[in-house]
Amino acid sequence: MWHNTYYLLPALLLAAAALYASQTKQAARRVSKPKGLPGRGIPLLEAAFLSGGPGRVFDTALVRMHRLGHVVVSRSRLVTLTAAEPADAVDGEIVAAIGPSRSRDLDSLRAAVMRSPGVQAIGDELAARGLLRNPDRLRRARTAHRLLRFALLPVVVTTVLAYLLDSDEPGSDHPALWIPLLLLVVGLVSLLATRPPRGRITPAGRRQLGLMDNGKPWQPHHGAVVAGADAVLLGAVALGGLAALGADGLGDEELQEALLAAAAADQSARAVAASGATGSSSSGSSCSGPAVWCGSSSDSSGSSGGSGSSGSGCGGSTTCGSSFGCSSGSGSGSGSSCGSSSSSSCGSSSSSCGGGGGGCGS
Repeated sequence: MWHNTYYLLPALLLAAAALYASQTKQAARRVSKPKGLPGRGIPLLEAAFLSGGPGRVFDTALVRMHRLGHVVVSRSRLVTLTAAEPADAVDGEIVAAIGPSRSRDLDSLRAAVMRSPGVQAIGDELAARGLLRNPDRLRRARTAHRLLRFALLPVVVTTVLAYLLDSDEPGSDHPALWIPLLLLVVGLVSLLATRPPRGRITPAGRRQLGLMDNGKPWQPHHGAVVAGADAVLLGAVALGGLAALGADGLGDEELQEALLAAAAADQSARAVAASGATGSSSSGSSCSGPAVWCGSSSDSSGSSGGSGSSGSGCGGSTTCGSSFGCSSGSGSGSGSSCGSSSSSSCGSSSSSCGGGGGGCGS
């Protein structure tokens, strides 16, 4: 019977990995400050972030500023500030990122604003309301699930070694085969039970998108600043992205081409960053790289800092994990298209745009 002690260490490792995976999955699913759904009254930029991430927020805010006559965007992707009258914090981030020169190329402006605290705080607030999952907790859950898979290897290796080591002893009894088989079954069941949540958008978030994307044009009740046809246009950009509008859907060909090109450039940059991170010890990209939603720095209880968190910017050393999940779950294109202008909305390894982030540019 002493031969069966070979399996003690692998069993302990497997149990510890399963417990850690279970705890991190529960943390990823936990909503720290649940609130009721506001129906179709969700603010414009919150709808943009929920549907397409930080990139969609930038696109929506810049289109709004263009409609108000506060910026001019050329075909060469140069953004010129004509009026420094920010309507909200995101407009303020755009004005600040353009700087005193009053002009900046669109690609670098897009990346800077996507990483800015004002944009990142929108995701933190949505996570606090239970519409998005905190990216840091989701990253830990995925890491724990990978560790659990690795914890199955010592069981197999120990079984083989135990039989090889005891085979030279005449008349010795071999270790019981049912023990490693039981450990493998327990491990496989644990893998299924602790599978991390799919995508960044929670079921509540998908229901919220479904309330807004119900086949009728969505007009934001808060945060649009403009009214009428312009407000409906901003709602379409926020929910579906520029690509969903079709050719010259903004009514300004230069603006639409410039925004789509900037989004494509950002998507390519994140694809390069993701391929460069393959095989490294990090499970995700650094927040100083191409902009994604990093999430606020968590306290010991793992609760999100909300819109007032000082740790929501992407310039620090926090690991972002994979980019914003693009599986909105709302049936008719509310941000789930990988071809949309919000390249930040694609690339999560669990997104619906193809397993492992294929085709999404992560």
